[in-house]
Amino acid sequence: MANIGFIGLGIMGTPMAANLIAGGHALTVQTRSKVPQSLLDAGARAAASGADVAAASDIIILMVPDTPDVEAVLFGEQGVAAGLSPGKIVVDMSSISPVATKDFAARINALGCEYLDAPVSGGEVGAKAASLTIMVGGRQATFDTVKPLFDLMGKNVTLVGGNGDGQTTKVANQIIVALTIEAVGEALVLASKAGADPAKVRQALMGGFASSRILEVHGERMIKRSFDPGFRVELHQKDLNLALSTARQLGVSLPSTAVAQELFNACAAHDGAAWDHSGMVRALEIMANFEIGQ
Repeated sequence: MANIGFIGLGIMGTPMAANLIAGGHALTVQTRSKVPQSLLDAGARAAASGADVAAASDIIILMVPDTPDVEAVLFGEQGVAAGLSPGKIVVDMSSISPVATKDFAARINALGCEYLDAPVSGGEVGAKAASLTIMVGGRQATFDTVKPLFDLMGKNVTLVGGNGDGQTTKVANQIIVALTIEAVGEALVLASKAGADPAKVRQALMGGFASSRILEVHGERMIKRSFDPGFRVELHQKDLNLALSTARQLGVSLPSTAVAQELFNACAAHDGAAWDHSGMVRALEIMANFEIGQ
């Protein structure tokens, strides 16, 4: 059993923390809002600050929304850094800037501590089922120490390189997901407007080379008009902003990523920032003046 700290108990963090408790670990937790009663009932101890979490824990896990949030949790007043002592490990499982991650890691390393960036893919469903894909950047020895904890939260856990490489992998993942959602949306809008049954088109495509998890899950959402969020449009906007800003710093052009971002922007302009990201299809439908299944 390890003493684990967990900061950030939102839609993803709460089930991830619950899986660590179920795995037999003692958790000290902290979040911006009230700690879920379910975690307290399971044995988690609430702390008043990040510094308190760090002081009580050997491994401190973060799961917060964006780069400024991670910086504030780590280095703000009574942040994690204030409670660290040499030999402890900080694991950031948020999805944030790869460039900022390298800076954060260097600052934590300077305190005699280790740092892993370990963003995840799989959404709320994967968090609850402990089936997340976890993309890790950091030292091999540190990864080996934390791997048993990752295995309680995910099924596909990969050390992809040094600090920042985990976040770079997540950015790449979000590009592929966004562009595949866009492709599925275009295909189903076209098929439906041409008079075909979109549900049967999807079923046929699931047996061919166009088959994908996005077609399976998000294609069904598009057809059934089910846009309650598993992963919100506004969060995918944040991730594509990371992709585009990183590309700009590296001198790389990502034209299709920019198009996908504009479609998400159109969704947000129509009060869709909190839709599931499969709701991107609504932007395509607006341009086609046609709704799937109409």
